[in-house]
Amino acid sequence: MRTPVSILRTETVKDSEGFSSQRDVVLAEVRAYHEARHGSERWANRAAFSEATDLFRFRAIPSVEISTALFLRCDGCRYDITSVEDVKGRGLYVEVLAKKVIPSNG
Repeated sequence: MRTPVSILRTETVKDSEGFSSQRDVVLAEVRAYHEARHGSERWANRAAFSEATDLFRFRAIPSVEISTALFLRCDGCRYDITSVEDVKGRGLYVEVLAKKVIPSNG
């Protein structure tokens, strides 16, 4: 669990002229285990989540509810959360399957 990960949510902010824009708010910064998708048996068993490209596992944060409405930032890349699971149902660790967002140029 050495990879620094930021847990973020997007909020809409209006400026003084009434125009709205999106802003990212950092809810927490954690260290996580990060695994990219590859051809292992473990990823083959996760075929139902075919859009997931990465797995993150980190300690649960009591004050932050992790859901699919949030997203992660790791190594300058944004990841949309597709699935959240409590590891072994104990409330100690959270396992997140996420999809890497690749911005379009144009």
